[in-house]
Amino acid sequence: MSHVFSKRSNSLPLQIVLYLFVLGGTVTAAVTYYCTPKYLRVGYAPVQPVPYDHSLHAGQLGLDCRYCHSNVDQSGFANLPTAQTCMNCHKLVKPQSAALAVVRASFESGAPVPWVQVHKAPDYVYFNHAIHVNRGISCVECHGRIEQMTVVTHVQSLSMKFCLDCHRNPAQFLRAPQDIYHLASSTLAAQGRTADAARFIQQAKIKPPQSCSGCHR
Repeated sequence: MSHVFSKRSNSLPLQIVLYLFVLGGTVTAAVTYYCTPKYLRVGYAPVQPVPYDHSLHAGQLGLDCRYCHSNVDQSGFANLPTAQTCMNCHKLVKPQSAALAVVRASFESGAPVPWVQVHKAPDYVYFNHAIHVNRGISCVECHGRIEQMTVVTHVQSLSMKFCLDCHRNPAQFLRAPQDIYHLASSTLAAQGRTADAARFIQQAKIKPPQSCSGCHR
C-alpha cells in the first residue's frame, strides 16, 4: 500500500514554524524601526483653521511665546491661544481680513478656535512644560526654530531616546534664564560657559529622572 504523504512532508511542521518565526521577526523589526516618532511625526505640518505665521509674529514682530501660550511656564500643558488673545491686536490690525474669519466667529460665539495640535506626547508619557522651561530648557530644543516657521512643523522625534539624551546630560541643553524665550539664543555650553551651566544645575537642583517612573506614571 502506497503512502499518502511523501517523506518530505515530515519536515513540513518544522518548516512552517521556521517561516512563522522569520515572518514574526521581520514584522517586529519593521514595526520597531519604522513605527516610531522619527518616522510617524517628524515632518508633520497640519493645515490649521487660521493661517497663523510664526515667522511674522514671533520672528519679525518679536512676540514672546508666552503672549499666546500664556501658561507654558506655570502649568504642565502649553495652552493654545483663545480668540480673545488674537483679537487684542486684530481689533485694530486687519480686523476684516478673510484669514481671520474663524477667529472672529470664535470671538463672537465663545466656541474655541479648532486648532490642530502639532506636538503631542502619548497618553502613557508624563511631560510637564513648566518644569522644563523653568529649568533652562528653551522651546527650541523640542519645537525647533519656531520663529522661522511659516507653518509649524514637527521637527524633533520626541522619542524616549531624544528625552534621555537631555536627561543624561542636561548641561549641554541649558540656556540662561533670560534666554529661554529668545529663540535665536545659544545654550550655555555652546557659548563655552560650562561653569555657568554647572552652577545653574546646582542652584536649580536639576536632577532629571532616568528611571521608567520618571516619565511613565
